Amino acid sequence: MQITAQTGASRPKPLAWKSLDWDAIERQVKRLQIRMAKAVVEKRWGKVKALQWTLLHSFSAKALAVRRVIRNRGARTPGVDNVRWETNGQKLAAVFRLKCRGYRAQALRRIYILKKNGKKRPLSIPTMSDRAMQALQALALAPIAEVQADPNSYGFREGRCCHDAIAQCFNALAKPNSAQWVLEADIRGCFDNISHSWLLENIPMDKSTLRQWLECGYMEEGVWFQSEAGTPQGGIASPILANMVLNGLETAIRNATAKRGHRINVVR
Repeated sequence: MQITAQTGASRPKPLAWKSLDWDAIERQVKRLQIRMAKAVVEKRWGKVKALQWTLLHSFSAKALAVRRVIRNRGARTPGVDNVRWETNGQKLAAVFRLKCRGYRAQALRRIYILKKNGKKRPLSIPTMSDRAMQALQALALAPIAEVQADPNSYGFREGRCCHDAIAQCFNALAKPNSAQWVLEADIRGCFDNISHSWLLENIPMDKSTLRQWLECGYMEEGVWFQSEAGTPQGGIASPILANMVLNGLETAIRNATAKRGHRINVVR
């Protein structure tokens, strides 16, 4: 399937999913993200907002968002609408349908995954369209989240992994005068308990879109349930939202203990 893109040229250019130049697409998005990150560092928030708008309305960012959805391990698991993007035509059509204006999020499909301890972890599955919108918005949030990120935050970040966290733990503990205690902390139900009001007040993205993600609720055995707190585990944007909520934790802990002379290291 081919779709004609109106680019303002004298003759419309036909597009096909397999013919897309992904290297050029990634370069274009990366350039916008780098400009956005520089504007965040300079605290030029008007410039940041303008660059976000440009990215969210660019064909390249939309194509990358759709590609991320179809490459995800859950690409064959549909949402409540039972729709999957399997053919090249469906994938390309999804790119052109991905628009911020008039966007309406659908309810999540709730399933449960059995944990090692015998408990069940809830997993909320958005529709393919909602996943693509989350992936698109995540591209516009990533530069802000990275600039504001805690130095020793390693979860759900591009180019970082558990091995980096282990290496930082070694660096913090290998010195002769290193701290003698290691404390492990876990936030109970982190994703499930994030404040909706805090997200709406502090996350720099379209509030209408964010509110729809947070309040769309979920379907379980044919019954709709309202969501009053938290971000859905299983949503593409949830990890970056959670990181933005937790950013500043490292500084807060250091400031709280600085006057006592304690050797505090925080690795998240």
